Amino acid sequence: MRMYDLIYKKKYGGKMTKEEIDYIVQGYTKGDIPDYQMSAFLMAVCLKGMDMEETTNLTLSMRDSGETLDLSKIEGIKVDKHSTGGVGDKTSLCLSAMVAACGVPVAKMSGRGLGHTGGTIDKLESIKGFSTSISGDEFFENVNRIKMAIMGQTADLAPADKKIYALRDVTATVDCIPLIASSIMSKKLASGADAIVLDVKMGSGAFMKKFDDALALADAMVKIGTNAGKHTSAVITNMDQPLGLAIGNALEVIEAIDLLKGKEPKDLMEDCIALGTLMLIGGEVAKTHDEAEKMLIKTIEDGSALKKFAEFVEAQGGDPEYVYNTDMFEKAQYVDPIPAPASGYITHIQTDEIGMCSLILGGGRETKESVIDLSVGLILNKKLGDRVEKGEPLAYIHSNDKAKTAAATERFLNAYTISDSYEGGEVKTIYARVTADSIEKY
Repeated sequence: MRMYDLIYKKKYGGKMTKEEIDYIVQGYTKGDIPDYQMSAFLMAVCLKGMDMEETTNLTLSMRDSGETLDLSKIEGIKVDKHSTGGVGDKTSLCLSAMVAACGVPVAKMSGRGLGHTGGTIDKLESIKGFSTSISGDEFFENVNRIKMAIMGQTADLAPADKKIYALRDVTATVDCIPLIASSIMSKKLASGADAIVLDVKMGSGAFMKKFDDALALADAMVKIGTNAGKHTSAVITNMDQPLGLAIGNALEVIEAIDLLKGKEPKDLMEDCIALGTLMLIGGEVAKTHDEAEKMLIKTIEDGSALKKFAEFVEAQGGDPEYVYNTDMFEKAQYVDPIPAPASGYITHIQTDEIGMCSLILGGGRETKESVIDLSVGLILNKKLGDRVEKGEPLAYIHSNDKAKTAAATERFLNAYTISDSYEGGEVKTIYARVTADSIEKY
């Protein structure tokens, strides 16, 4: 087998066999295939596409390029959730506790943030003492005991994806659904969960800007997971504005805890319910969406989800008092309003730019070596469709540097559009639910 022949085949739309895909993935991971040939192949895939069988085989080959986690030591049906990334997305924090409180084991591997999207691990580390650097045995023991644990991703998990993604990032081959789907699902399948629920973001703060593209990605990932023998489903959710009101590490953890106390932002709760119902069905503790929704809401009403989150924090070295008294979180030195420059209605938010504001303040990483400030960020006061008067705060900036406050304020104002009227109608949080059997649009 020659890489030249395989590039030529895909260049003219030929279908790759499993053996050919394995040859390419294994060869590139080992270093036998050079970057320039792999780049040519990736571009051919972008231009000619892959069918479902090819995409599944690519995913499985990437999954098998390194270690896969064996979660058989954990009792019950293990469920995992993955988000394609967004601004203010703290869903994993509150949702995992709600699902665990319903008796479904949540064994989750998460990463750190890079760029304007926050990482779950960074957020959790704003709790004094909390650590995701736990051993495999501790991870298994915690899930068995309290039904919930979150640990950092291992470098040996799907190493082919890490290497291929780095190449895609510099060769304009990122925006290709077969490559995106295989990248995400190779890591999820290697993580060992029995059921996988996907949160596919759509809008100005997401990679997928249009519904049809988000639906195609969700459908592809659900089919890959199903073909691999996993109970897989997806929800397409709104990222035309930040999720909730808080953007920034400690601020988002506080908002997640507030949700568990029943003080939820409406859109964050809707997101948790939509994803959580699928997790409970995948975990086989509920048969219908209505039954699952009632179970999730009960965990908020009876305080069991809040208690579960405190148990989880304590099990991983954190101070559980932070859960019951959020005033203990480190606070930024300055809190400044961003006054509206005019009266009117919020008609558009360039959500990724709001994420960049947090990055400017020091709440995100420009490189993997960057040290982040866990206390900084923004609290929104106005979102899509809201009426605002001139001078009224659009948001509040939490900062430790006045120069960064000024730079973030300017960028924030450029991200908000204020118009005389708003004709966008009700702002949706959920657009569609995708399962192996159906696509349900909302």
